[in-house]
Amino acid sequence: MDTPKLTTSLDLLRWIGWAQRKHGEDWIRARELSHEQSFVLGYLVQTPGAIQRDIAEVSRTSAASVSSLLQGLERRGLVERRTESGNERSKRVYATAAGAELISGFETAMADVEEIILGPLDQAERATLHALLTKITAELPQPTR
Repeated sequence: MDTPKLTTSLDLLRWIGWAQRKHGEDWIRARELSHEQSFVLGYLVQTPGAIQRDIAEVSRTSAASVSSLLQGLERRGLVERRTESGNERSKRVYATAAGAELISGFETAMADVEEIILGPLDQAERATLHALLTKITAELPQPTR
């Protein structure tokens, strides 16, 4: 397969994004998780006791999809749903210790790939790149959760 010709700055930025995403996906796949499962586990570690509606909203998916995803994570012992006292219909979702442990280290893995990607640049070049990207992104719409 021929290497694609990257002729524009945006082509190069997409390639960098692809490399970062691939590293993350490989890390997730090695733990036998899907992207969605790892996202939800990470969210639950940061937001223990979330309700399914909040998980659906933050993951931009349907309640039915979240329910199915949580069932798979529950079967693996990575999350648990707890009923609130006095309200059998309201369940809060928590990552178990095993779930939190499984995804611990993701931030380190992403910092490692950042170092790989930026490795060819010295500190001054990194600062210049950061300043230029900050200038560009300041004019773009802000991503929502």
